[in-house]
Amino acid sequence: MDRSRLESFSDGVFAVAITLLALNLAVDGPGHGSLLHQLGHHWPSFVAYVISFFTIGIIWVNHHALVNNIAIVDRPLLFLNLLLLAIVVAIPFVTATMADYLTAGGQDAHVAMALYAGTFELMGLGFTGVLEWALREDARLHRPVPAEARWAVRARFYGGQVPYLVAVGVAFVSAPAALVITALVAVYYVFEWTPATRRPPAPARK
Repeated sequence: MDRSRLESFSDGVFAVAITLLALNLAVDGPGHGSLLHQLGHHWPSFVAYVISFFTIGIIWVNHHALVNNIAIVDRPLLFLNLLLLAIVVAIPFVTATMADYLTAGGQDAHVAMALYAGTFELMGLGFTGVLEWALREDARLHRPVPAEARWAVRARFYGGQVPYLVAVGVAFVSAPAALVITALVAVYYVFEWTPATRRPPAPARK
């Protein structure tokens, strides 16, 4: 399979998922109080939208950087990529659910937030499959990651998965606190870490 087909299909899925997030942005309309009051009442939807939008966007950026460095596309990679995309398209659902229950209080708010953070953790695990596939053999990448740098790449990526697990636990204590943790993870992944950015040092001139 041509790499461009893998990338085009993935881009389409990312685009759909990120667009679906906006469907949860709405107010009750005239007759339900002032517009400012309605906007304030729906603040969880706007906050959830921003966090999920940038999380999906950052995933797309890092996915693009990783796939752009892939030299061959085989069947295992296709299924690993499909698994990642299956989780990505679930993000709009968990985003809307979390926004609806965040301020409701009680057990539902905790479960909704845990589901939100847990989905991001699953998304990270899905990306892990693609990343590990790329790191296993040098021939799979145009610019292979040096053996001595692979664990640094793994540590940089896996380090962002721990806070998601923490957020799942924190969600059952404080849903808003867990939401802050998920937002901070998005900031963490803004910075480059992919194999495409890990190049061997240039040889010293004699």
